[in-house]
Amino acid sequence: MSLRRIVKTGDPFIWLTGGALGASLLMIGGLLVLIATQALGFFWPADIVQVRLTDGSAVLGQVRDREPRPPAPDGSPQGYRIQLQVGNRDLYPADFRWIDESQIQSSDYPPDAVLLERQEWGNFYGSVKEVRSGDTVVATGPEAAWAALLERLPAAQSLGRRMRAIERGEIGNINYDIEQARLKLKGLTEKGDDTGVRAVEARVAALEQQYHEAQSRLDELAAASRVDRVVLVAAGGKEKELPLAHIVRAYRPNALSILGKTRVYLSKLWEFVSADPRESNTEGGIFPAIFGTVMMVLIMSVAVVPFGVLAALYLREYARQGALVRTVRIAVNNLAGVPSIVFGVFGLGFFVYFVGGSIDSLFFSDRLPAPTFGTGGILWASLTLALLTVPVVVVATEEALAAVPKENREGSLALGATKFETVSRVVLPNAMPGILTGLILAMARGAGEVAPLMITGVVKLAPNLPFDGHWPFLHLDRKFMHLGFHIYDVGFQSPNVEAAKPMVFATTLLLVTVIIVLNLTAIVIRNRLRRRFTGAAF
Repeated sequence: MSLRRIVKTGDPFIWLTGGALGASLLMIGGLLVLIATQALGFFWPADIVQVRLTDGSAVLGQVRDREPRPPAPDGSPQGYRIQLQVGNRDLYPADFRWIDESQIQSSDYPPDAVLLERQEWGNFYGSVKEVRSGDTVVATGPEAAWAALLERLPAAQSLGRRMRAIERGEIGNINYDIEQARLKLKGLTEKGDDTGVRAVEARVAALEQQYHEAQSRLDELAAASRVDRVVLVAAGGKEKELPLAHIVRAYRPNALSILGKTRVYLSKLWEFVSADPRESNTEGGIFPAIFGTVMMVLIMSVAVVPFGVLAALYLREYARQGALVRTVRIAVNNLAGVPSIVFGVFGLGFFVYFVGGSIDSLFFSDRLPAPTFGTGGILWASLTLALLTVPVVVVATEEALAAVPKENREGSLALGATKFETVSRVVLPNAMPGILTGLILAMARGAGEVAPLMITGVVKLAPNLPFDGHWPFLHLDRKFMHLGFHIYDVGFQSPNVEAAKPMVFATTLLLVTVIIVLNLTAIVIRNRLRRRFTGAAF
């Protein structure tokens, strides 16, 4: 068969399309594998190596990377260098160090090498010298002190959890009640209600007394948390005294079995998805960012679906087709190509300053000049992304409405149904799978956008979640954390780039997972509706 006849059959174009699809899937799969290995591998407790250098010094840490060293100008043969995470940021200038393998005289894996994950200053690598309780030495020597540390650590960590519960729970609630009483007192003073003012002042005095009592208990717990301390020795011989309450996790990687390392691995994974961040977001967890991302996507979906569906319904079912409708469709399609930062600027000007400022002046005038809705928040960020994704929903809904057979409409009208009944009971249910397809595409794009959020409500660290136990429970005016912005902040704004790199991969993997879960949920609902209406057609 000649080449021309083969081309006319169209088979080469099918092969090219299939090859391009296969290559795209391979690239996407390779990217996901790279992200997953870099992210999940970081949480595995690697062994601690102690290397002795030719200059007589010793370095202790975990090997994080190995690469060819830059060629020397004197023409010496090219070798390799290793990157050690040496931690001890409070004792030495940097917690990562590159070491040329040619400078390593010997290396070993001491079984008594200890890794302590701390609330501040990152990991500590070294050995345990002694454990103290007040002025009394409880245990001394590596083994006895390590056993005493493990015995006393749970109680010390319990003190830390109680302190955080008082700070964020009890004291936080008291401060919230005091602020609400202050606002009420301001309004009563302006009205001249002396009786109400005295009652609120008495309430404030009682709250302040509760605050002092809670602060006293907090001070007692803080003093108790400083009683039990551990004396540590770093590789260079420097000593460090550390309260046990400041230790998040303590283990000896070189002495752990596979089962023990698996337990540590799972505990670190759980901390990553359930705890708050620490150390400039480079350590700890990212639960506030997960919560903020999911909540923002849900609010965005609730806002964009009715608006997009109603717009598509009018354009397809009610508007008279002509030049004006074609112009509107062109404008909607062009909106999909507008840079996202432009939507962010519009959201800042319209939603935050105009709408939010108007709400503050009408309903929250007692709080001015401090803004309530007149500043960035999760509501304005969600509405901005709703505008960003509404062209996707409009186009997908129009296509779904156009795919509904004309006979269904005519049959409904012939049986005496009104136009509204036909649209609501026949057209919309049959088009629902296609509408959900548009929602899936909108969710996927909205969850990954960062630029509009940076000027409409997202922050590096949010002290309070948008949802809590205070009325009205859902606080749409609050700022929030977002996984996409967290990746940008940790990857490009962190003062410790090497320590932030694993967190970037881990957060990226989690963002992809969240998007996949949200999309799969919408896909399952769409498929069920499709089967339902396909069966109803017969």
